[in-house]
Amino acid sequence: MRSVFCAALLPALLLCPTTAFAAEGHGLPGDSMSLFWALPFVGLLLSIATGPLLYPHVWEHHYGKITAAWAALVVLPMLVLHGWAVSAEALLHTLLLEYMSFIILLFALFTIAGGILVAGNIHGTPLTNAALLLIGALLASVVGTTGASMIMIRPVIRANDNRPFNAHVVVFFIFLVSNIGGALTPLGDPPLFVGFLRGVDFFWTAAHLWKETLFVGVVVLAVFLALDYWFHHREAGLPKIKDPTPDSRVRVRGLANLPLLAGVIAAILLSASWKPGIAFTIAGVALELQNIVRDLIILALALTSLKVTRAEYRRANGFAWGPIAEVAKLFAGIFICIVPVIAILRAGAAGALAPLVALVSTESGLPNDLAYFWLTGGLSSFLDNAPTYLVFFELAGGDPQMLMTTLATTLAAISTGAVFMGANTYIGNAPNFMVYAIARHRGVKMPSFFGYMLWSGAVLIPIFLVAGWVFFG
Repeated sequence: MRSVFCAALLPALLLCPTTAFAAEGHGLPGDSMSLFWALPFVGLLLSIATGPLLYPHVWEHHYGKITAAWAALVVLPMLVLHGWAVSAEALLHTLLLEYMSFIILLFALFTIAGGILVAGNIHGTPLTNAALLLIGALLASVVGTTGASMIMIRPVIRANDNRPFNAHVVVFFIFLVSNIGGALTPLGDPPLFVGFLRGVDFFWTAAHLWKETLFVGVVVLAVFLALDYWFHHREAGLPKIKDPTPDSRVRVRGLANLPLLAGVIAAILLSASWKPGIAFTIAGVALELQNIVRDLIILALALTSLKVTRAEYRRANGFAWGPIAEVAKLFAGIFICIVPVIAILRAGAAGALAPLVALVSTESGLPNDLAYFWLTGGLSSFLDNAPTYLVFFELAGGDPQMLMTTLATTLAAISTGAVFMGANTYIGNAPNFMVYAIARHRGVKMPSFFGYMLWSGAVLIPIFLVAGWVFFG
């Protein structure tokens, strides 16, 4: 019942004045702020990371209250110490310039992708599985890692539900579809859309990350193919399992959602190219017309999907509003809690995070790209990769034009670290745990939290070591 209530409220929430990851520290004295201001941000991320695993019942029923409490620990002291005017400008700048666009895009991709149903079944041979993973990985940069995961995970599970060894298929699905495949466009993974909102060109990711994505993706897929052939050979001598979902013709339903996805992409490209020079000011924060139009178009496309898609397709996909409602609440808290952190980062060597600045810099003061890759990736493995991306984006200077040109390899290191290494744990990226839960519900004997880390440690970490040395060393 509560998820239905959240679903009913969500469109209204999305229309409220909110938007921002940029916490640009407007008026906040970042050079004099201590690390205590970062504690709510760290506390919230740790709550998100540990709540679903250590106290799932409490988290499920009270994650909104927990998030609000951490946000209050930022807002109330800020109001007391820095006054209403400075605090309101900093917070509204964050909530009005990026959060709205961020959550509207996720809402739209989640809604539209949830209306596309892949029905029928095929037999999960190694080559078939590799083809399904490749399709899912390519789809991830178009409909997002969450959308691609929700579209493809059930067909992949059905294709392999008569195999004694099938957990590894889902593990590699998380590697490729829920993470690595989303590295080529801002639609693919939340960190990259955050970068787009900060001024990174839409096509910059495809132009500058394709080599890293191709290398890592091909190697991971090759490892999967070899491993799946080995498991398939072992299964030959085992008793046959009756297929609970016999092979049948594969059909794609909900095709009306495909032009809606194209419309989302067109709206984003429109906002990047159309600059009418018109803005509306709310409490000192300027909202540019092209961004307002983009968000309204994307929201309208999502609502259209709800209207034109048959309810039976969404039911067959296991579509529910709970996940996106949770994301909306959690990211509202994250965007608020990160405001003082960004202010401190903007102070650079004069701020309380000066040791972190030194850690990602060479002796000559230039960015250490390999350090950016591993630090961004390491934190993205356990914390949410979107705010982690933003922290290191700001640490590298926060100037999108400089990062896209002179410091292009640094931005590539931050981007690939955030996207790729979200695959290292179940909690590194939102779709990971969703896929894990769906697979377990469908009877797949998935590895535990630490068992999964053994898989990622054995497969991904060596590949990332090579990729880091080749591209950023």
